Amino acid sequence: MAKLYHVPLSPFCRKVRLSLAEKKIECELIEERYWEKGSDFMRRNPAGKVPVLRIDNKIMSESAAICEWLEEKYPEPPLMPRSADARYEVRRIVSWFDDKFHNEVTSKLLYERVNKKIMKAGFPDSGNVKSGAKAIKYHIDYMAWLLDHRRWLAGDVMTLADFAAAAHLSSLDYISDVDWNRSQTVKDWYAKIKSRPAFRNILADQVSGFPPPPQYADLDF
Repeated sequence: MAKLYHVPLSPFCRKVRLSLAEKKIECELIEERYWEKGSDFMRRNPAGKVPVLRIDNKIMSESAAICEWLEEKYPEPPLMPRSADARYEVRRIVSWFDDKFHNEVTSKLLYERVNKKIMKAGFPDSGNVKSGAKAIKYHIDYMAWLLDHRRWLAGDVMTLADFAAAAHLSSLDYISDVDWNRSQTVKDWYAKIKSRPAFRNILADQVSGFPPPPQYADLDF
């Protein structure tokens, strides 16, 4: 069985978890306190980051590379479209969330509110929290614009782009940092993603000291 070294609220780990679940690849989840840089973990990934996937006698790191490998090795069901143009758009949106959204929103809210306490790295920086809370409004508006022009974020079918976005938003929803009333379109999109069987384990996550709000696991939120 595959093993994924992860932390529950990491959007990068969640993206890989969703890809594995959608492709029905059984995987044992192992929580890894990567910030402690334990010797065993550093041997698995000298970069000292999660996720790390052990599968088919291989050890893999970097969520984007892992998801691309999974798509090539286990192409069904597909999370990438066939045409070069469509695949470009998926990669563009994945990059948007894993780079721009993460830098402007996730790192400002999740890291300050949760990670700092878990890592014993001090108190939340109120300036960063305010910055993230402001920036997420722009990103939700951009998602709404995309979804006004297409059924899913990257086109007419669900792709890895939707999982990347949902990975970030679900982590933030766990700490009540998503205003779902800002866009009914985005809320409806998330409800579709949230109801997929691949999402069940994500909704069951529990982080010690940080109980999720009632709507986190509610499909009718």
